Amino acid sequence: MVRTIITPSDTDIHLSIAKEYVGKTLEITYLALEELEQKTTPKTTIADFWNTISDETAGKLHDSVKNMRNEWERDI
Repeated sequence: MVRTIITPSDTDIHLSIAKEYVGKTLEITYLALEELEQKTTPKTTIADFWNTISDETAGKLHDSVKNMRNEWERDI
């Protein structure tokens, strides 16, 4: 994989492909890093689902998370 960050001075960019990538399907994407930084979403917590799921479902979800945490702590 080749990844680089550039600041173009024109609307055209010349791209050289390494020999090992010739004949392979490549994905080429460009985006402004400022756009990436703006699109970060806040972390979702169980509290964000308050009043959107039933108390029974919330209880099951809470128990599941609690069990996962306990398993994780045992594995440390």
